[in-house]
Formats: sequence, structure tokens, C-alpha cells
Amino acid sequence: MTTTEQTPAPAIDMDTLMAFVGTFVGDLGATMGAGNVLLGERLGLYRALAQQPGDARSLAEATGTDPRYVEEWLRGQAAGGYVEHDAATGTYAMTPEKAFALTDPSGPVFLPGAFELALGALKALPEIEHAFRTGAGYGWHEHDEDVFTGCERFFRPGYLMHLLPEWIPALDGVAARLERGARVADLGCGHGASTVLMAEAFPHSTFVGSDYHRGSIESARQRAEDAGVAARVRFDVAGAQELAEHDLDLVTTFDCLHDMGDPLGAARHVRGSLAPDGTWMIVEPAAGDSVADNLNPVGRVFYGFSTFLCVPNAVSQPGGYALGAQAGEAAIRQVVTDAGFTRFRKVAQTPFNHVYEARP
Repeated sequence: MTTTEQTPAPAIDMDTLMAFVGTFVGDLGATMGAGNVLLGERLGLYRALAQQPGDARSLAEATGTDPRYVEEWLRGQAAGGYVEHDAATGTYAMTPEKAFALTDPSGPVFLPGAFELALGALKALPEIEHAFRTGAGYGWHEHDEDVFTGCERFFRPGYLMHLLPEWIPALDGVAARLERGARVADLGCGHGASTVLMAEAFPHSTFVGSDYHRGSIESARQRAEDAGVAARVRFDVAGAQELAEHDLDLVTTFDCLHDMGDPLGAARHVRGSLAPDGTWMIVEPAAGDSVADNLNPVGRVFYGFSTFLCVPNAVSQPGGYALGAQAGEAAIRQVVTDAGFTRFRKVAQTPFNHVYEARP
């Protein structure tokens, strides 16, 4: 008779275990908090509270909502640190800083858009589970509409804060060329936030924005009309390698090169579309070159989004690449130099983005 020896179970350190449980509790609260932030934004609760502190009943009256629901929402918001609670009076308020970040979708810092993007991405959980099991892709265009609107509202504040005052001036000679009148292509433009911002700032230049997602392009065209720049901005339904323009002074890619199934092919096409002295501005998520470099809160956010959005989209396309949102400078440099560009440098960075300049 034989016996099978059992490997002893590892000893559990209760302090270590409870510390991890504490991390889990924080994550669980944040997961449910995402929906509550969107409720606060969509129902006008943050805006009303920022204008007039009060209790659940006064806030419900100001927003046309039910006071019992509002009471529970306020308690959770206070527990999460999004609003302030005065225990003596039973009232709630917002600091100027939190109101600034939560109530102005046109401002340079607006946080609810990130939660809209996240919740939209999570709606694809069954499809992403299937992709894990099969290795199949899941295209950007297949996601919920909240992904497209949330993406614009997530990234636009950063572009509003940095694109015109910092990123374009960091490119060698580009700002002056745009002032005089340049030909620009914005690839993977989504709803056109970056394209329209540049067109508004440089009235002597012309712009072509492109994205393979038709719904986003239709929204971009409306954005251009609303901004009064449609006469100088054209939006095409096209992938990065379908751009027909040549002798361009500037090509831009905002947070999209890593999403492509064939970034090398796109980079080669960009090089062929540029004038001899043209510039490619590449804006990518902030990342180091190694996994260890990215084991931080920002890296966690981008790895999470990349698992649901970036890698599945790249896998869904021909090309064989799946760089992911944390590719890092070395990987981007490799793609750019393999495409034949001779000059590459990082010109700017923020906590969420790195900006590179590539020249033929």
C-alpha cells in the first residue's frame, strides 16, 4: 500500500493577511464608488452641493431627486472622501478643489470621465473572458458607447492643460510652423478633441483627423461644426495606414499607437506621409521600460485599462503586435526607428503621459 505525502500548507501570517484584506476593501469600495461618482455627475448632485452645502433633503430638492437615495449617496461620498460631512449639523459640503475636479467637464481636470470609461470597458467582461480563453481579439468598435464618450472625457482635460502650452512648444520649430500655416493629420482622433483644440489655436493651419470607428468620426465632425473650425478640419473614417495625405508638416497620435495591431506599419505610413522636415508627435501613456518600473498606482490603472481595451483591440487587428498601454519609451523608440525615422526623443511628460518627437 502506498501513501501520497501531502505538502504542508504554508503558515499564514495574520497581520499580512489582514493588510491584504484592507487593500481588497479599498478596491471594492472604489469599484462601487465609480458608479456613484457617475450618479453624482449625471444627476447634478456635485454641482448643486458645490454651490450650496446642505443635507439630503435640500440637495434632493435642488436636483429633483429622491432624498432617501441622496442620503445614502452622500454618506458613501463622505466615507470615500469625495464630500465633507459635518456631524454636528448633519450637513455636507465640497471643498473648492473637489468641486473643481468633479463639476466642470470643460475644465483642465475632470475626473468622472475616467469612471465612465472604466464602467463602459467593464461591460465587456464576458467577451474579454472569452478572449482570454481563446486568444481572440475584441475590437474598439465593439465596446459600449460609454467607452467612446468616457475616453474623450478622460483624455480631453489633459490635452486641454498640456497640449498647447507645453507639448507643441516642446517640438522643434513646430509651433512657429503652425502659426504660419501647416498641414496636420491627427491619427486615431476619436471624437476629435485634440484635433479641434489644435484647429482653434492655429487658424492658418489645416487639419485631417481620422479614426476607424465611424461613430467617433461622426461625433468629431459635429465637434468641429460647434467650434466653428469645420472649414479647416476634415474627419475621415480610416485606419492609421489609410491616410492618403502627403507632405504633411505634422502628424499626431494621441494615446493610440499602442492600441494598433501593426504599429510598425502605421509608423512607416506616417514617415511616408510627412514632408522631409516634418514631425511626428507621439503621445503615449506614461510608462517605464520594465514591469518593475510600472508597479505603481498609475501603472495599475493603465494595465487594467489595457487588459480590457488596448490588448484586445490590437489582437483583433492584423499585424501581430500588442504593445499594451505600458509599453514604455524603449518599445516606442524601437517601433519608430524600425520604421526608418532617424531622430527620436522624449520632449515632455506628465503623470499620465509621455510625449515623443520623431523626425525622418
